[in-house]
Amino acid sequence: MIGKISGRIDYLAEDHVLIEAMGVGYEIYCSARTLARLPGAGGVAALYTQMLVREDLMQLFGFPTREEREWHRLLTSVQGVGAKVGLAILGTLGVEGAARAITLGDAAAVKAAPGVGPKLAQRIVLELKGKAPALMALGGAASEPAEASVVDDADIATKPKAKAKSKTDDGAAAAAANARADALSALVNLGYHEGEAATAVAMVDAEGVASDANALIKAALKALARNI
Repeated sequence: MIGKISGRIDYLAEDHVLIEAMGVGYEIYCSARTLARLPGAGGVAALYTQMLVREDLMQLFGFPTREEREWHRLLTSVQGVGAKVGLAILGTLGVEGAARAITLGDAAAVKAAPGVGPKLAQRIVLELKGKAPALMALGGAASEPAEASVVDDADIATKPKAKAKSKTDDGAAAAAANARADALSALVNLGYHEGEAATAVAMVDAEGVASDANALIKAALKALARNI
């Protein structure tokens, strides 16, 4: 099983990228969101991967974090959600948006992804609502982007400014994921059911009223109290 590929980008296409690693070119299908964040041809990139194997087909799908790969696996466990539809959902909503939509039962948000009709969106929400909290609690290292490297040219030219911006964005996303995970864990330790705790965290996170774990916990507790 190929779990991660790191190397130089040969080219970017509409729905995939070709990365050359150790003299082998890997064609990796990605969401539009992931493709937009990759450097151009000649740049170095790394993606966590999942391989789809059928009788007449072998395809690689790529993700910037292990957390996103796990969400893709969860989405494709639903009947009717193929690998490319799973990518479309993540490309439209992102990990945070998908988690929030499923936890809150927002089928309309899931339906916004290309290839997802109302019945399928409803099925995704119903089947995954109880499984979403476990993935929301991943946070930490799972939300860190894959590290890119090449062995044949350590001095490859990159775009420092764009790279610095990407690191800042990734760091903020990781911090937000950690805050949600910590808040969810704290609420469960206080005796709340994992599902209702995840719903409360997702709700206050969507409202943007909290910026760290402590604030999330306080806001979520108020939300839970209102529903008692």
